[in-house]
Amino acid sequence: MTDLDHETAPSPAHQWAEGWRRLLLGTGMLVFPALTAVALAGDVSGAAAVAGYVVVAAFCLCYVLTALALGRGQPHWIKPLLVVMTVLFLAALPFAHGDAFYLATVIVSEIAVLWRKYAARAVTVGTLAALLLPWAVPAWHTGPGGFQALALLFTALTCGAFAEIAATNQALVAARAEVARLASEAERNRIARDLHDLLGHSLTAITVKSRLAQRLAGKDLEHAVAEMAAVETLSRQALSDVRGAVTGYREVSLAGEVARGRELLRAAGVVADLPRAADAVGPEHRELFGWVVREGITNVVRHARAARCSVALTASSVEIRDDGAGGGGGGAGVGVGGGKGLTGLRERVATAGGTVEAGPLDPRGWRLLVTVPQSDTDTGSVSEGTT
Repeated sequence: MTDLDHETAPSPAHQWAEGWRRLLLGTGMLVFPALTAVALAGDVSGAAAVAGYVVVAAFCLCYVLTALALGRGQPHWIKPLLVVMTVLFLAALPFAHGDAFYLATVIVSEIAVLWRKYAARAVTVGTLAALLLPWAVPAWHTGPGGFQALALLFTALTCGAFAEIAATNQALVAARAEVARLASEAERNRIARDLHDLLGHSLTAITVKSRLAQRLAGKDLEHAVAEMAAVETLSRQALSDVRGAVTGYREVSLAGEVARGRELLRAAGVVADLPRAADAVGPEHRELFGWVVREGITNVVRHARAARCSVALTASSVEIRDDGAGGGGGGAGVGVGGGKGLTGLRERVATAGGTVEAGPLDPRGWRLLVTVPQSDTDTGSVSEGTT
């Protein structure tokens, strides 16, 4: 049996186990028509007994058809078959008397499993009828049907509890699948963000140094060869960074990004006004600030057409300024303000509980400011020097 009101898509293994449980439960329910058939021998004889056995056999057939309809995913047959089973139960009353309520046990149990919102009413009506009807019909020569009422009550409650457990298990399976899907999606987003940040910086540096080497090739061959060697080093580092991002073990240090940024700005012909140290930034913020410096300087070189770039560090903030085209045309804002770079930064900074401010300066230039909550041990600032 299944719950028609709560359909899910469990795994094949879960479906197989659930199918076996349903089969065992469904087969066990045939015990109740068998009890009714046994009781017929003591209540009636002759043609009446034959008619009673025919009714019980027809009831069993309808029950099997109900199970097949559920197994084949044809729920539209369930209600008509239950109506027929109810009619057969009523037809069995003149022959089996109070023992006919064993058939009602099957009907009420199916209602408790398939339509749980009607379970309480069905169990109440069935139990009271099984208890009182044999006592209310004098011709049956019997008292209240206590045993039949108890059988109906506890069997229906057991089947209803089974349905609740099955529905809960299906919900847990669906929830685990959803958690796995969200984890996979989050990992894809992390890899996409890291690859954008890593490759954006590395490929920009390779492009700048390659152009510089071309310009120097006819003037200073030794210097050009040195720049191409640096390009090779950058490409190897980019490959290592990509592998680290994919495996989740990438490391970004603030001091390293400041040093790389200084070299990238020098190769691009931009005057670099960068900190000489990053000691005042707490260890918990250094990786985050390293990502900010990497993204900010990459966009200065890529978009700003600037002559000067400065980086200012404090214990709780990092600020990157340039004197380039600003938010108009090809300024740094194109890369930071509207692209994936700022999206990645906002995600990282939001995780740390910080804020991102990015916008053009007056009369020209661009400013990127990232601020994070300052801890009690965060004090001081970092001196700067032009290099």
